[in-house]
Amino acid sequence: MTTESSIVNHESPLALIAADIKIAHSVFALPFAFLAAFMAATPMTRGSDPLALDWRRLAEQLALIVAAMIFARTVAMLANRLLDRGIDARNPRTAGRALPSRRLSPGAALAAMLLCAACFVLVCAAFGALFHNWWPLVLALPVLAWISAYGWLKRFTALCHLYLGSSLAISPIAAAIAIDPRALAHQPALWLLSGMVLCWVAGFDIIYALQDVEVDRAQNLFSIPARLGVNRAMWISRLLHALALTCLVASALIDARFGITFLSGCAIVAALLAYEHLTVSRWGTTRIALAFFTLNGVISCLLGALGVIDLTLV
Repeated sequence: MTTESSIVNHESPLALIAADIKIAHSVFALPFAFLAAFMAATPMTRGSDPLALDWRRLAEQLALIVAAMIFARTVAMLANRLLDRGIDARNPRTAGRALPSRRLSPGAALAAMLLCAACFVLVCAAFGALFHNWWPLVLALPVLAWISAYGWLKRFTALCHLYLGSSLAISPIAAAIAIDPRALAHQPALWLLSGMVLCWVAGFDIIYALQDVEVDRAQNLFSIPARLGVNRAMWISRLLHALALTCLVASALIDARFGITFLSGCAIVAALLAYEHLTVSRWGTTRIALAFFTLNGVISCLLGALGVIDLTLV
C-alpha cells in the first residue's frame, strides 16, 4: 500500500523547492518591474508615438528582467528558508515545509541557491554584453545580499516588515536601471512607485504575520503583531497602506504620461486595500489566502497593466 509519506519522499529536489518558495508569489513584484521598465523606456511626454519605441530591444530587456527576478527571488526565498528552518520546525503552520520536514536537505537547498545566484549574475552581465549597460552587473551582488538578509531581521527588530518591503521595492528601481540608468535622475515617479511598493508590502506582511502571533512570542521573534499586539499591528498596517496610496497617487500626478487610466487604477487599489482590511477585521486569519495573496496579486497586476497602457497606448 502506498503511503502519503512515500509519495512525498519521491519528489525531486527541484519540485520541492518550486513548491516551497511559491513561485506564484512573484506576481507581487514583477508587474511593478514591468511598469518601471516601460517608464524608463518611454518618452517623458504624454501621447508620444508608441511606434517610436524599439520594441524588439525592449522585449529582449524585459525577458532578461523576468529571468533576473525569478533567479533573485529564488535566492532570497531559499536563504530565508535556510535561515528559518529551525524556527519553521517549531511552528505548526510551517513545520511541513521542505527543509524542516527533512524532505529537502540543507545542502541541496544551498546548492540551488548558489546556482540561482550565479544565474542571476550572468543575466545581469548580459545587460552589459548586449546593451552596454554594466550597472546591473555592478549592483548584482549587493542586491542579492540585501534581499537575502530578511531572515535575520525578525530575530532582533520589528522593522523586519519594512525590510521585506524594501527588498521588493528594489524591483522597480532595478528594472529602470536595467533599461536606462539615467531614468532615476529625471523621473521622481519611479522613486514614489518604489516607496509605494515598500509600504504596501510591509503593510500586508504585518497582516500575514497575524497567523503566528503566539508562536513568534514563544520563539522571541520580533514581528509587529507579536511585539505590539494585534490591534496596534492592524493600525500600523493601515497607516502603511495609506502611505502606499499616497505615494501611488503622487506618482500618477507628477508624471505627465499617466492619465485617467492609471488614476482609475489607483482608485480601485484604494477600494481593494479597504476591502482587505475589512476582511481581516471581520474574519481574522481564516481568509488569509484572500486577504494576502488574491487581493494583493490583483493590485500588482492591475497597476502594472493600467500603467503600461497609459504609457504606451493612450
